Amino acid sequence: MNSYLLPIIAVILGIVLAIIGKTKPAINTKLLLSFSGAFLLALTLFELLPEVYHHLESKQTGLFIMLGILLQIVLEFFSKGAEHGHVHIHKNDSAFPWLLFISLCIHSFLEGFPIHHHSDMVYGVLIHKIPIAALITTYLIQSHFSKTQLVIFLTIFTIMTPLGTFISNHVTLIEGYIYFINAIVIGIFFHISTTILFESNEDHKFNLTKLISILAGVAIAYAL
Repeated sequence: MNSYLLPIIAVILGIVLAIIGKTKPAINTKLLLSFSGAFLLALTLFELLPEVYHHLESKQTGLFIMLGILLQIVLEFFSKGAEHGHVHIHKNDSAFPWLLFISLCIHSFLEGFPIHHHSDMVYGVLIHKIPIAALITTYLIQSHFSKTQLVIFLTIFTIMTPLGTFISNHVTLIEGYIYFINAIVIGIFFHISTTILFESNEDHKFNLTKLISILAGVAIAYAL
């Protein structure tokens, strides 16, 4: 049940953080983003990657991981990097951001698949979703979208990851392709987490607090 509930709770926590932060995200959101990038990358390396290489031919595995990286690059072309914390606010925009919405939903849907076979991955998704949900909610609040649009956006975004988990768990057709899908998700996670880590230091300056949060993310992932 946690595999379905925790991603939903993560988005709710992110929404609460955004509301508390009001006009700008809380300072700790950036630290949480750094922690989440390290935690997600470490869990992917420790949990997902060995299993996929065990069940698939090595070059084939690399191909699907590369496809995942390329897919995430395409998604970010439309979302402008919202999956790793880049949400650009244009207060004069009143048109609903369909491209952002669709790309985020595809990303969230796919990240739900590995949770079925790897219960620890739900914690990686949990930690990843909190700061992202906070930043997206802040963007929506500061834009000129109606409350109805805001609620619909966040509601559908919230259920996409549990939907991916449900399908991977209950749709028989998926079973034969689960390792291929997981390899694609590994590529997505690699791209997102490394982007977060490379961009975690503003102006590439050394920041001890962020370094500690990154090391903590790796250590906790290894301990799970």
